[in-house]
Amino acid sequence: MAEAVGIEIRKLYKIFGPQPDKCMALVAEGVGKDELRDQHGHVLGLRDVNLDIAAGQIQVIMGLSGSGKSTLVRHINRLIEPTSGQVWVGGEDVLAMNARQLRNFRRKRTAMVFQKFALFPHFTIMENVEYGLRIQGVRRKVREAQAARWIERVGLKGYEDHYPNQLSGGMQQRVGLARALTNDAPVLLMDEAFSALDPLIRSDMQSVLLDIQQEVGKTIVFITHDLDEALRLGDRIAILRDGEVVQQGTAQEILLHPADDYIRSFVRDVNRGRVIRCRTLARPGVASSELKLDAQMVIEEAARELNAQGLDNANVVSSKGKHLGTICMSDIIEAMLPARD
Repeated sequence: MAEAVGIEIRKLYKIFGPQPDKCMALVAEGVGKDELRDQHGHVLGLRDVNLDIAAGQIQVIMGLSGSGKSTLVRHINRLIEPTSGQVWVGGEDVLAMNARQLRNFRRKRTAMVFQKFALFPHFTIMENVEYGLRIQGVRRKVREAQAARWIERVGLKGYEDHYPNQLSGGMQQRVGLARALTNDAPVLLMDEAFSALDPLIRSDMQSVLLDIQQEVGKTIVFITHDLDEALRLGDRIAILRDGEVVQQGTAQEILLHPADDYIRSFVRDVNRGRVIRCRTLARPGVASSELKLDAQMVIEEAARELNAQGLDNANVVSSKGKHLGTICMSDIIEAMLPARD
């Protein structure tokens, strides 16, 4: 299995139009997205994006339509050429690659899952899933064995000889996920992968992804416009607006410390008790009670546990039992209140 790799993005700009290099000077002088479009006939896709994505983590990129999130993810495998900036994947300079190196990079180092499934309608499920290995020249027996493993892992065993139009939307997206995993690329790019699915199927696919990620530990860049999805999936979240990163951090950091009114409006209606974890609120010291709560427990569950036992505080411990601090009911209640305007 391919080892996960980190991704570094530095000072990334993308300007769409006939003279992007000329317009870079205008952007550097502070010209905004609307002015660049209305007065200069160019579209500012990304402005000075800087991201460090740790190996083996799920990095969510979220924002409203037109914020630049899909543009950003397509720079990682250079489906879009930047106007300026740097992209490094596992220590490799993606922008310095020649055509042959880039082709190999896309085939072996990254895999992509799209919103519209992007399956070959005339291929069976097995043929779709093994396709990436086939174009790499992998022997048929090897690629079919690998594909069969992931078809079963995503819950589609028995459908190998079916065609995409014989499957539901949720099942087709499972095929797309299996195809990406079969390639065993260290980086998985998911562009609004679950957005076209019904809510229940979407939630199920989120669970499938989290379950598989526990097993494979890929570096996943997940694009979404849905905050609940971002909070559920992301080890870290970056929120874009008009091509700029407004805030990045863990779900807890964004909920507890929104950077501005734009972020505050995003998180206002989130059930904070189901996102924030005990570790975030742990303070130094030892609790007066003997109750121990897992650091990864969400504070809504912690509040129920404290209330059931009539306690005001508890010890916070790691999965291995290491003492990390204390948590008290008053801090939990305060953290569960909506973000203040």
